[in-house]
Amino acid sequence: MIVGAVVLAAGKSERMGQNKLLLSLNGRTLIDNVLDALAEAGIDERVVVLGYKPAELLEALGPRIDKVKIAINMGFELGMTSSFQKGLQHIRHVDAAFLVLGDEPIFDPKILLSLIEQMEQMRGKALIATPIFNGKKGHPLLFHSQLFAEILGLKSSQTIRDIVHSHADKLVKIDAPQWTTMDIDTPEDYDCVCNLIKTRQNP
Repeated sequence: MIVGAVVLAAGKSERMGQNKLLLSLNGRTLIDNVLDALAEAGIDERVVVLGYKPAELLEALGPRIDKVKIAINMGFELGMTSSFQKGLQHIRHVDAAFLVLGDEPIFDPKILLSLIEQMEQMRGKALIATPIFNGKKGHPLLFHSQLFAEILGLKSSQTIRDIVHSHADKLVKIDAPQWTTMDIDTPEDYDCVCNLIKTRQNP
């Protein structure tokens, strides 16, 4: 199965007060952590969707820019769905694609491989794969290419959640760690993730 990934990095980070994707985690920026995890999982086709102040992130990506595709979502204020749609427009010849939150720390790329394996084993019976922790769906989500046209056809009043709900019978879940349900929107969220890192390093 050939799999791509769309990394959503278009938001304003208003609640953080600074660009959260440039925060440091384990000595690297958050966006670098995400891209490294995707590369480690063998996801070669990676699209990073920028929106608000794209030059800031383009500079931070540095040499990584040659290893990913960049898409600019001028309508980023319409929300996450519009950015995923923009990224999917740049993905070619894949069987499935991850929706990856740029502000979610991916601590273990093996989760990505497990999601791919589950979808592959279902042989068309699973169109969406999601991690789950304590009954809560997490990220990243994996969408089969059969859903791309439907996702691209969503109106501004619709969301990715509508796709997930309408295909609940084709949704496969895998048990996953807590980090799959965490993202970083506020300084408190960042502190929580940093504390989780310390716990992982000093069990």
